Amino acid sequence: MPIALRELARTLRLPVLAGDVSRPVAWVHGTELADPTPFLEGGELLLTTGLAVVGADYVERLVRAGVVGLGFGTGLGHDVVPPVLVEAAAKADLGLVEVPRGVPFIAISKAVSKALAADEYAALTRTSEAQRALTRAAVRGGVGGVVRRLGQWVNGWAVLLDSAGEPVHAHNPRLVPDLARHRVPGPDPDLTAAVAKVRTAGGLASAAFETAGWHVFLQALGSRAKGVLAVGTAAPLDAADLSIVNTAASLLTLALAQNDAVDAAHRELRAGQFRLLLAGIPVDGLPSRFRVFLVDEPPDDGFWAEHEGRIIVLATEFDGFASSEVDATEVARGYREAQQARRAGVRTFEDLAGSLKVPDGFAEALLGPLDAETRETLRVWLTHHGAWDPAAGELGVHRHTLRNRVRKAEQALGRSLDSPGLRAELWLALHREGQ
Repeated sequence: MPIALRELARTLRLPVLAGDVSRPVAWVHGTELADPTPFLEGGELLLTTGLAVVGADYVERLVRAGVVGLGFGTGLGHDVVPPVLVEAAAKADLGLVEVPRGVPFIAISKAVSKALAADEYAALTRTSEAQRALTRAAVRGGVGGVVRRLGQWVNGWAVLLDSAGEPVHAHNPRLVPDLARHRVPGPDPDLTAAVAKVRTAGGLASAAFETAGWHVFLQALGSRAKGVLAVGTAAPLDAADLSIVNTAASLLTLALAQNDAVDAAHRELRAGQFRLLLAGIPVDGLPSRFRVFLVDEPPDDGFWAEHEGRIIVLATEFDGFASSEVDATEVARGYREAQQARRAGVRTFEDLAGSLKVPDGFAEALLGPLDAETRETLRVWLTHHGAWDPAAGELGVHRHTLRNRVRKAEQALGRSLDSPGLRAELWLALHREGQ
């Protein structure tokens, strides 16, 4: 903070005569004009020897101009500070100090200039340290690390909201104006409305306002508003803190852009792997047996890919339209079955048997010659699409035993199971029977 008038008076041994001397001095200006206010910006310590007439009107003009203090030089035009000036300063609460002849005005200017330079250097040093710390946080902790480090530097709270306005990372979330329905507490209605305005404003929009006792600063991340950074502090952000927030916003924008690029690469990689599977070429990381699911939303883990505008999940269980069980070489068939299930409005491909309209007594007539063991054998064998080893494994018999049972079924039916039509009829009848 700039040096306060009280500290300046103590350092230079200037007697304090009246008024509030706690305010910081932004600059020093010497003048003998009766009305110097056109040349002032506010925040100054005004120095004068009183050559012009000074009194209550003079003090009132200074207060209106935002002057923080008046230094009256004695030993030249006045041996003492005029009592009328002391009385007016006390009434207006304007800081008034006496500047003896032994203290040149230039010494006051130098002291203030030195304090301002030290303050600017401290702010620059703090900003530089914060920028380095935020960069380290980005490297080590990613997006969440930047948000946490920023909240620590500004001694308040910080929240990163996604493109939909939902909080995803936060520092000191308990301090954020309450919205407890979120996983990370989020903003109150005033903040919610402001976030929505910044998100839709386009470009690098920002906003600053006060709500629920907090000074809030919002910054859109990226020209397409990939997210919004919200920061809350007990006092308004100064220039140094604002620079720190801007650094964090830049790092977050870069991180979100990198995340988008990585996500796009992962999506393309999964799509390529799925195209290999459709061609019958296995890829690593899949179960030995699984189903092909058509879903609306991708899972948090496991294998999924986008293909032909659809989201496909390969898993043993999932919520979606599912094929029958397949292995890594049968994904193309599984994909077709999942599409058929979706078109029919059933959850699994096997459920298609129950959705088809077949004549009454069809299953009983076709399966009549087969005993229970043969029916179960055919159901498992057809489920594995005539593959001997996996069907035998599921049934717990040798593959030769399985072949014998299938030949027994052919003899009972009087038809060859090499016929795709008979296999389809049996598959439909067996699933109809099981309902």
